[in-house]
Amino acid sequence: MIKDITIGQYIPGESFVHKLDARVKILFSLLFIIDLFLIKEFSGYIVIFIFTMMAIIVSKIQFRYIYKGLKPIFILMIITALFNVFLTRGNVLLWQWGFIKIYKEGIVTAIFMILRLTFLIIGTSLLTLTTSPIELTDGIEKLLGPFKKIGVPAHELAMMMTIALRFIPTLMDETDKIMKAQKARGADFESGSIVNRAKSLIPLLVPLFISSFRRADELAMAMEARCYRGGEGRTRMKILKVTSRDYVGMIVMSTLTIIVIYMRF
Repeated sequence: MIKDITIGQYIPGESFVHKLDARVKILFSLLFIIDLFLIKEFSGYIVIFIFTMMAIIVSKIQFRYIYKGLKPIFILMIITALFNVFLTRGNVLLWQWGFIKIYKEGIVTAIFMILRLTFLIIGTSLLTLTTSPIELTDGIEKLLGPFKKIGVPAHELAMMMTIALRFIPTLMDETDKIMKAQKARGADFESGSIVNRAKSLIPLLVPLFISSFRRADELAMAMEARCYRGGEGRTRMKILKVTSRDYVGMIVMSTLTIIVIYMRF
């Protein structure tokens, strides 16, 4: 399960999506999230599904990576769906047993939430899978650049966000190694109730925190040894440029947003 987390991973490639400007892809992701929350009918999710499948095919990312990214949130989806089914009230009562009531509106809301979460994870995963950490940092910094005038530390925020994304796979790999080492010493993480499983994970936290602090210290020392002093006066080997393919992507994304807004209003 831990190895299935794909957020923060980058898969090099030469596809159309890989070559898009990082700033454009970040804006596309934000617009895609807004589109998801604008949808009120199932027909809107059909449009989103077609667009998402096209994006995956064009990016040449294998579907197994998308599936691996969805596996860790299956339990979250089930819990969210159950809460919506049993707690949402409506006008059309479908089933009742004692004080437990299931309405048609609850089932519809549950399906909507599952679809929204699924496409949300796929959209964000595509961003990190097709954008290198350096490009992601530069893109976030450029987009936050105008806010420097009001005192927002654009470079520092971009660096922190990118380092956090970059170290998610590393920490997951470290957690997997610690779990295997403790299993070899007789630890049990799979049997018992949910409460007992949660308690058995507590011994993982201490070595994981120690490893995280050690890595952070090593990273800080490495950056200081290379005379890193922040974004002021910093040059870049690759300069972000908006090209014709970015304008094509803008047209496609704008078309999707217009369709979603039209279907809602």
